[in-house]
Amino acid sequence: MSTETLTIGKALNLGLRRAMEDDAKVVLMGEDIGKLGGVFRITDGLQKDFGEDRVVDTPLAEAGILGTAVGLAMRGYRPVCEIQFDGFVFPAYNQIVTQVAKIHARSKGKLKMPIVIRIPFGGGIGAVEHHSESPEAYFAHTPGLKVVAVSNPVDAYWGIQQAIAHPDPIVFLEPKRRYWEKASVDTDATPGPLFSSRVVRGGDDVTVLAYGPMVKTALQAAEAAAEEGRSLEVIDLRTVSPLDLDPVFESVRRTGRCIVVHEAAVTLGIGAEIAARVTETCFHSLEAPVLRVGGYDTPYPPSKLEEEYLPDLDRVLDAVDRSMEF
Repeated sequence: MSTETLTIGKALNLGLRRAMEDDAKVVLMGEDIGKLGGVFRITDGLQKDFGEDRVVDTPLAEAGILGTAVGLAMRGYRPVCEIQFDGFVFPAYNQIVTQVAKIHARSKGKLKMPIVIRIPFGGGIGAVEHHSESPEAYFAHTPGLKVVAVSNPVDAYWGIQQAIAHPDPIVFLEPKRRYWEKASVDTDATPGPLFSSRVVRGGDDVTVLAYGPMVKTALQAAEAAAEEGRSLEVIDLRTVSPLDLDPVFESVRRTGRCIVVHEAAVTLGIGAEIAARVTETCFHSLEAPVLRVGGYDTPYPPSKLEEEYLPDLDRVLDAVDRSMEF
């Protein structure tokens, strides 16, 4: 057994390295990912070890990055595209939703699109405009795309490797404000399936669902609630498309209450889809409506105000209080 204490950032770096060692067709592409090692240093040292043909510093042109990746995927390569910041993905949105997501179906299965699109997402780092977006619902709404959102170093290390090995295109969301958080990672373990949710804290009173950066917030809320005698079950969704809701339904049938937490704006967010499905499937078990805690329906604010905008422990606990009052 080989266990290392890794940050999410370092786990991603080692996962990318292992994927490149295992398959010579894995090619990394992105802005400043080579010599600089990426703005978050996720690809640090990879160009030096694998060369400029496999770790490609691209122009500042996201549509060009994804267009090139489509051609590479058609020729048998496995491109891993880094979008430097979440808000920069939109110049490539046309390529992603009209080409990447559809070519497999358009070609009647003849052409596969094993492309991974890495996107640091969410707020919390005091950044300027276009650097703190939560665009997951756009991609989860697009048939043909899978959307993964990791929350911890273990899932980062294994998840990036599983995503690269997968035959379908995957939008791989990385919680940028959690890049430096640490955990022990067994690099010899057998990982669980990629598209599955996981109970990360057991509880009996309320089911709290989160993914990416909000998993830690949900766990902090569960700790605080325990001091008041309330038992929260926290589930890390891990993947927002496809949603693995069987563990959620099982939990809600026990607790009778459900709260979904995400940074993205509440209206038409992932929480809306989950609330609908939980209500459809667990209607007779619910003691209260499914509640949502998320960002406000405004553009992401200047960094001085972001702590007011982002869902925090208090807003989760307020939702718990509202749920328990029914």
